[in-house]
Amino acid sequence: MNSASKPSTQPPAAAALAGLKVVEMGQLIAGPFCGKTLGEFGADVVKIEAPVSGDPLRNWRLLQDGTSVWWQVQSRNKRSVAIDLRAAEGQELARRLIAEADVLIENFRPGTLEGWGLGWDELREINPGLVMLRISGYGQTGPYRDLPGFGAIGEAMGGLRHLTGEPGRVPMRVGVSIGDTLAALHGTIGVLLALYHRKAHGGPGQVIDVALHEAVFNVMESLLPEYSAFGAVREAAGSALPGIAPSNAYRCADGYVLVAGNGDSIFRRLMEVVERPDLATAPDLQSNAGRVARVDELDAAIGAWTLPRTIDEVLRLLGAARVPAGRVYTAKDIHEDPHYRARDMILRQTTRDGHEVDVPGIVPKLSGTPGSVRSSAPRLGDDTDAVLREAGLTSEQISLLRSKGAIA
Repeated sequence: MNSASKPSTQPPAAAALAGLKVVEMGQLIAGPFCGKTLGEFGADVVKIEAPVSGDPLRNWRLLQDGTSVWWQVQSRNKRSVAIDLRAAEGQELARRLIAEADVLIENFRPGTLEGWGLGWDELREINPGLVMLRISGYGQTGPYRDLPGFGAIGEAMGGLRHLTGEPGRVPMRVGVSIGDTLAALHGTIGVLLALYHRKAHGGPGQVIDVALHEAVFNVMESLLPEYSAFGAVREAAGSALPGIAPSNAYRCADGYVLVAGNGDSIFRRLMEVVERPDLATAPDLQSNAGRVARVDELDAAIGAWTLPRTIDEVLRLLGAARVPAGRVYTAKDIHEDPHYRARDMILRQTTRDGHEVDVPGIVPKLSGTPGSVRSSAPRLGDDTDAVLREAGLTSEQISLLRSKGAIA
């Protein structure tokens, strides 16, 4: 499957989550990203998809032979089982799989699983040790629980969209579905915490309730305490880092660079490089508070120095002075960057249709039990028969279910 040549892309001798059984009912981004992460570290992830249509992510953005290349990342290391969860026979199959699972991942609207007879009260009866991750727009409780919610809405309610973009302009998205991914990462943490509690303390299974907006709100730094203490409403600031100076994007002759000169000694070195020793030694600029008061002047001085120079020249001079700086990477820049490749962050996968495609590597990097890509993303229902046989069904039972349309 995986044609990458570096040893770290091969299955490790002992995966961190080897033996962990996961049933993934989620679709699109939030739930499946959690399943992807667990699968990369050895979990056996069985993904339940609707027959015929499957996960809508299969058809999102750019397609290769009818399948999204995004799918190749999001669903690697998973097995696809096509089950109609709206049919009674499909619901019984799901119970059968969940009864043997350690973890269930779902990101339907609250109440959906209960309507199928697959709510927590029913599932913990058949599997007391089950860890159930539930990701939704607003959580399983509260006055908004029944409202539909996507990642974009979570980003808005969590406070992120208000801060993204230029002052006075329409709020901007960050360019990727960050709300969904933040929820998935919080969900992954919750799963691992619950599994640790079950193993180390003999505790029962439990539900992890992750709301999209809460996952976003959790990374909003000083947003709320600043309002609570001072009545200050943080506003959009473009490319600058409000209250920290100097830290901004500066135009060069051929694009932009990001410069973070906000450490005291770093600031002094930066001012020497940009040929402003007067600012480097100014008494009121030796601390962040003083620099914030004169941030416009500092940004202008740095910008005047970068403007006639190329990005490469700016980065070379700032690097020599040990001032943190970097270019604004495009996909092309990432693909060609030697550091990405040296750290195995670009892997070449072979899809099940025979295509070669470069995909992101695995994070985090564990020294003893690193993650791996063991199998490429499945076609819809690729593993239905194999998984159901493992669950104890006979070939005749599987054929009957297929004839009824309960599986595909």
